[in-house]
Amino acid sequence: MYDRRKRMLQEKPLPKHSLPHSQIKNIQVIVNRLALLAFLPKNAVIAEIGVAQGDFTAQVLNTCQPKKYFLIDTWSTQRYSEEMKESVKKRFNSQIQQGQVIIREGNSVLMAQDFPDCFFDWIYLDTDHSYCTTKKELEIYRHKIKKGGIIAGHDFIQGNWLKGKRYGVIEAVSEFCIQHNWEMIYLTMDYNEFPSFGIRAIE
Repeated sequence: MYDRRKRMLQEKPLPKHSLPHSQIKNIQVIVNRLALLAFLPKNAVIAEIGVAQGDFTAQVLNTCQPKKYFLIDTWSTQRYSEEMKESVKKRFNSQIQQGQVIIREGNSVLMAQDFPDCFFDWIYLDTDHSYCTTKKELEIYRHKIKKGGIIAGHDFIQGNWLKGKRYGVIEAVSEFCIQHNWEMIYLTMDYNEFPSFGIRAIE
């Protein structure tokens, strides 16, 4: 445990950007990410990028009742395996058969090329939580979001200390907002779970 935490502290510093008031003035603080779903568009075209076993997927379906729901994941690691993908397919088989849920297996950044620009009403990012991956995902998926659409995501926190893993979501999101004039509009605050965020372009 000590070695993992020491390794986290010795990693290369990530870029730090503080959002100005103009980019946080419309923020709403929300209890948890289940409550966050009540603020996101319903009957919409959406994507969950990083699905795992589909627990959050079930909550999205129940609360948001999306028109089209793309589930994007690699399912290619020991923790998130091909077997997990098959369990997701079985779990949401009826929605898949109806054409509401569409499974796309592959790298989160590469999979963005399969969608036209201005396609999604909102997306939810929950992949490896690193600065590099999150930055790439934000950069490519911003083109895939409709005007006024939302990019949300999980793990808006510095890291998982129990696992000795450093995250870069805060840094990547803050940098992205400043570079592209987006604003933070949602932030969850339940400390029993890692926080989620929501951002959109400033018009």
